[in-house]
Amino acid sequence: MASHYHSNQLTLPAPMRMRSNTRKWRRRSNAQSEAEPLAAQAQSEVGSAHARARRRLEALLNRSLRVRMSDGRTLVGCFLCTDRDANVILGSAHEFLKPSDSFSGAEPRVLGLAMVPGHHIVSIEVELEPSRP
Repeated sequence: MASHYHSNQLTLPAPMRMRSNTRKWRRRSNAQSEAEPLAAQAQSEVGSAHARARRRLEALLNRSLRVRMSDGRTLVGCFLCTDRDANVILGSAHEFLKPSDSFSGAEPRVLGLAMVPGHHIVSIEVELEPSRP
């Protein structure tokens, strides 16, 4: 194996990496070597974004939410959990019908524990914390 020298600087061949689909070694280009730190940085930024989103959701736990649905109904209840599909679980939920219904002036319907499918959610509002004197 010959060493490569040029003007008193040692030039080494590109790093070696094994392919997963074959058992042969191949050289990694400099572009690939330089792209890996960028990919790791992007991965860490995504991870930190997920961590921020998780903290934000955790701050909403046990808070009162108003969830407007695509069919016009509104659910008000205590935010208990969510999942990857943006489904929301509300505790002690009350259902309010849309104003155009004939029963809109009636009392809200008590649902108790309710699951709202994420694809039916139009908007979510958080009740403000009561101001302390």
